[in-house]
Amino acid sequence: MDKKRLNFLRKNSNGTKNEQGAGGRRSHIPFRLNFLFFIIFALFIALIGQLGYLQIVNGENITNQLKSSSTITVSNSSPRGIIYDATGKALVTNKANAAITFTRGNQMTAQDLRDLAVKLNKLIAIEIPAKLRDAELGKRDKADFWLADKDNFQKAYKRLSDEDLKKIASDNSQEYALVLAQVKDEELAFDEEALKETAIFTTMNSATALNTVFIKNSGVTDEELATVAEHSAELAGVSTGTDWSREYTADGSIKSILGTVSTNGLQKEDAEEYLAKGYASNDRVGTSYLEKQYEDVLQGTKSQAEITLDRSGNVSSQKETFAGAKGNNLVLTINTEFQKKVEEILQRNYQVLIENGKAAVSPGVYAVAMDPKTGGVLAMAGFTHEKDSKELSENALGTITSAFVPGSVVKAGTLAAGWQSGALNGNEVLYDQPLYIQGTPVKASIYNKDGSANRSLNAQKALEISSNSYMVQVVLKMMNTSYSNNMSIMSTSQQGPIYAELRNAMAEFGLGQKTGIDLPNESPGIQTAVRNLDPVEDGGKILDTAFGQFDTYTPMQLAQYVSTIANGGKKVQPHVVRGIYGNDEEGNLGSLIKSIEPTVQDTVDLSSDQMKIIQDGFYDAVHGHDAFTTATKLASAKMTLAAKTGTAETTAYGVTTINSNIVAYGPVEDPQIAISVVLPFLSGEDQHINSDIAKEIMDAYYDTFMAN
Repeated sequence: MDKKRLNFLRKNSNGTKNEQGAGGRRSHIPFRLNFLFFIIFALFIALIGQLGYLQIVNGENITNQLKSSSTITVSNSSPRGIIYDATGKALVTNKANAAITFTRGNQMTAQDLRDLAVKLNKLIAIEIPAKLRDAELGKRDKADFWLADKDNFQKAYKRLSDEDLKKIASDNSQEYALVLAQVKDEELAFDEEALKETAIFTTMNSATALNTVFIKNSGVTDEELATVAEHSAELAGVSTGTDWSREYTADGSIKSILGTVSTNGLQKEDAEEYLAKGYASNDRVGTSYLEKQYEDVLQGTKSQAEITLDRSGNVSSQKETFAGAKGNNLVLTINTEFQKKVEEILQRNYQVLIENGKAAVSPGVYAVAMDPKTGGVLAMAGFTHEKDSKELSENALGTITSAFVPGSVVKAGTLAAGWQSGALNGNEVLYDQPLYIQGTPVKASIYNKDGSANRSLNAQKALEISSNSYMVQVVLKMMNTSYSNNMSIMSTSQQGPIYAELRNAMAEFGLGQKTGIDLPNESPGIQTAVRNLDPVEDGGKILDTAFGQFDTYTPMQLAQYVSTIANGGKKVQPHVVRGIYGNDEEGNLGSLIKSIEPTVQDTVDLSSDQMKIIQDGFYDAVHGHDAFTTATKLASAKMTLAAKTGTAETTAYGVTTINSNIVAYGPVEDPQIAISVVLPFLSGEDQHINSDIAKEIMDAYYDTFMAN
């Protein structure tokens, strides 16, 4: 090999060796990896060092920090909105009461609550609930208090049988119930102080974690407030505050319309619904009528408080951060001055019937007045009466919950059914005579029971003098038949379509169904289904329905019915709330938020000519000159009225009675008020006291709202 080639090979060999060992490409990778590993290792060592410091050097401090106090925000109820009458007079207000409250901590045991109750009883005066004084009713509460003492619990636990212990071993949830059963009656023979402690304990035990309850919210003295504040450090969760109670300043029967508010939180039957809406179990809510119907409006915005918990999870302090906001207010359509006049008229006239024995079995008297254009209820009053008693009780709610046979006041609905079915043609003339039909008693007008006053009548005249015969013949025509002596009619199984036509026509005026008034528990009345009719006994009930002697309606339904006639055929929904209002800076009545606008539920399917026949018939019932004109007592009223009377034959306590009713509206030229008056189950003739009452109510309205 020559020297040049040998040198080349040597150079090449040396170059390769240098690349691998002294800085060649392959030596760079291990160095960088080693450097990276070094950094990771250093960080790891630092982390271990920090953890060691935290655990060993500063571990106790950190533990204390974790157990130290924390702050939680909780909510409490605020004052409810106020309810005013139509003039702005407050009917329901709020009264602020000093209160002693308790907010339960996260970790409070029964023993904690018991110890707290014992301490607190020495500082405040507590009334013992009647329940606790009852041996049976208060047994569970007293047993819970007795078992809250750990020593007592152990004493009762030792009484468990082997079988009981086996049950607990398999299902620990049964333990308390089994121990509870071991408490002896003599161990619950509490003295007065123990009963007071039990009362406090029971209240506190009803609170869930971080919820507030009132231990005492009535008759709290300044001394008690100061004492509780002074001992706050030893009374975990106990604080002073303000509670709100409802004051019902209204008197008379309107008070029942207003409703009530719960005193001990949510009621069981409504709890699930309210909890789903975000309410707390201790929230007070409306439980009846307007308070319940408008709960969402009246309920205020909750106040907020910051609660500080100590390291054990108990409440160490609390501070209000937001005062909350009072609920919105309701203004009613009812003027209390007019309402009181209506009540006085009803009570005075009905008392006369009681004194002369005409109302011995009558359950009461009722009246409703409403604006036929808006549906606003102007007054709703009632009185109930126990059999053979001379005492009356206010019962305005009876106007929506009680239904009675109406009598002839509903004959406009019968005419409407006749026209709508095509059976009746305009102001058609029919012959008023007693009607003898197989399977049912004779059907005759009151003035023509024996046929001595037979006469031809048109529809308008039939309303004026209240012809039963005319209305029955309308129904016969709806059956596609005309009257003939001793005729038979279709069986009950075939009467369904006729009942449907009659009841549908009545419903267009508001009869036979709930009116939709903004009050709960309204009755629809009774309309017996055709399938439930007796084929023999009830075959003629379809004819009785024609003149108001079968189905039952409430006084409110009758008021809606006559309002529909007064306004020309629009069935307007009744309502007692005129508007929802906010609050001014002082918490009084503020500006309008929402006005309750008239709601037309239906329009009677009649022509203007047909509706005029009805209106003219109602006018003639007051101002007509026929010997049998029914409501002439109203002709001397202070405004021009239209009306329809109704006398239904009824039975109560085995005694033959009558329902004496009337509906009316006025002024005829521009109706502002429509009324119904119902006097059920009177004994004998009442000398048309229904008309007397109606006239007095109408005159009272004139004096209150129209007189100059």
